[in-house]
Amino acid sequence: MIGVIDTDGECAEWAFPAEPGAVRTARHAVRGALREWGLDAVGDVTVLLVSELVTNSLRYASGPIGVRLVRRNPAAPEAPSGPALLVEVSDPLPDPPRARVARSDDEGGRGLHLVAVSAQRWGTRHGKSGKTVWFELALPGE
Repeated sequence: MIGVIDTDGECAEWAFPAEPGAVRTARHAVRGALREWGLDAVGDVTVLLVSELVTNSLRYASGPIGVRLVRRNPAAPEAPSGPALLVEVSDPLPDPPRARVARSDDEGGRGLHLVAVSAQRWGTRHGKSGKTVWFELALPGE
């Protein structure tokens, strides 16, 4: 997987070909993993944000798209803010995504804004062969 870091906690990861069906397949995979972990409370927002980021990767990158979920252990040193779900979307394109202000009649350009306003933290990092856009959601009730 592109740009993956080691993390304590439960993990699920997939690699999808850069094909039109990748977004739908990623949504189903993510929803299934969250359901197995009993995290339906963050399912809708997670699936929405994954859809946006996979769509961005699909639009600009030609290689595989990686999606990784990590249910962070609240006792782990890298999770100082309590229990969280870390979501990473990776692709082989080295350029980080650029946020832009979408006009009301634009059909796109809102994905990173949605990530920024929905996640407790988010960012990008370079890997050996591409980049990863990640976000973190707080897990209520844990």
